[in-house]
Amino acid sequence: MKTPFTGRSRRFSIMFAAGIAVSMAGIGTLLASDHQDTPEVELNPRMDINDVYAFPGSTSDRVALVLTTSSPLSGTNASFDPDLLYQIKIDNSGDAKEDLVFQITFDQGALTAQKVTVVGPVAPPAVGTATTLASSGTVTTGAVGSTLGSATGIQVFTGVRGDPFFIDLEQFFKILPDRRPSTGPLSIPSTPTASAFRSPGIDLLAPFNCLAIVIEVPKSMLTSSTSTDAKIGVWATISR
Repeated sequence: MKTPFTGRSRRFSIMFAAGIAVSMAGIGTLLASDHQDTPEVELNPRMDINDVYAFPGSTSDRVALVLTTSSPLSGTNASFDPDLLYQIKIDNSGDAKEDLVFQITFDQGALTAQKVTVVGPVAPPAVGTATTLASSGTVTTGAVGSTLGSATGIQVFTGVRGDPFFIDLEQFFKILPDRRPSTGPLSIPSTPTASAFRSPGIDLLAPFNCLAIVIEVPKSMLTSSTSTDAKIGVWATISR
């Protein structure tokens, strides 16, 4: 369901970010995944951005944007943090500043009872690290775990999904043992050091889930040009 947005402003200060650059004709520069890359996000997994993706959409004139967080989850009993602001940001002018944003918030409750509200794409009320909730723009809202919106307009899914990132994490921790988390499912025992990945590798994340925010829109909603080779920058932030 889409309704006009009437909300109060709120400022969020602490932010984590990750992103990619995308051509409307295909994927461009890609920056690496960063699951649990700092002690702070290890202690606050809902603030951790795992990956940001941009995929071709369900039709050739659409694009799907994905933000994943909170990996690894060993089951499906997890929920989004209602005190966080999740954002997907779009630069369509090439100046490395957001021209459009999707702002995603969640209410209280268990995952199966949570409600998501997505505002955007809308011009950001503030650009950069100072973040304020938008007071206008198209809103898509409904239950977490459901497909919301329109197949020809803005369509949204939020909920638990298998972590799509592939990594031989056991070998990675042998190469860089200081990156091994001290607690949680990935705090696997210390092993002898190594200098390279093994072949074939083992996808240690295969059994784990993550929380995913997926938004599919017409490309025309994100670009400032009708050219077939128009480019956008895509990144995401989580703030509190």
